[in-house]
Amino acid sequence: MSTLRMTSDLRRQLILSAAKRCFARNGFAGTTTKSVAATAAISEGLLFKHFPTKSALYAEILAEECEADPALHRLLGLQPSTETLVVLIREMVRHFQHVSDLPDQEEAQRLRLMVTSHLDDGEFARLLYEKIGKLIGPVFTASLERAVAVGDASRVGREPLNLFWFAHHTVLMAALARLPAVPCLSYGNPADLERQVCEFILRGIGLNETALASHLDRELSPDPGQPVIAEGA
Repeated sequence: MSTLRMTSDLRRQLILSAAKRCFARNGFAGTTTKSVAATAAISEGLLFKHFPTKSALYAEILAEECEADPALHRLLGLQPSTETLVVLIREMVRHFQHVSDLPDQEEAQRLRLMVTSHLDDGEFARLLYEKIGKLIGPVFTASLERAVAVGDASRVGREPLNLFWFAHHTVLMAALARLPAVPCLSYGNPADLERQVCEFILRGIGLNETALASHLDRELSPDPGQPVIAEGA
């Protein structure tokens, strides 16, 4: 039984490895499940036993990349607290704010794919939301509960994970406005924008002014090019 399970897991990894090469070479639109199967030296039918669609395959690759990110590992390893909550929001804002600035445009293409999925059958977006929610959702909700418990935040609504998605949607839409070569909307100074979005989200999820002043200035003070999440890890 264990040998069969190991064989199945190994086959899954071989498929993912082949798919990464195909997506890197041809992009999402130019990659077919047939080409992935050929690269992995398996039948397309066997590929479908592991990944029923191309969207499922790509979403799994993105989830693996997230899970392998050392910075994210440090963040997910932080103890639930108001500080962790602020760091999480700040890093999310920063990530989306700089999507269009990255030279390889890989993140920008993924963002476009995410938006296209919303306008199509939604499969890719659903898969990715599910994986993001399982990965980051517990840290967010535990930190928010802790912030409420120590008096740094007020409870907003009955579904704390919804607040994470509201925050995510806010930065997603802000990033979309800046995605074209000529931005749809100019928000002004990037440093001011980062702080303003952080304040907007943190107030929206219930953080009070005292906690905001105590944690946000400290988290936004380092060089914008340097990650802060290592602090306290």
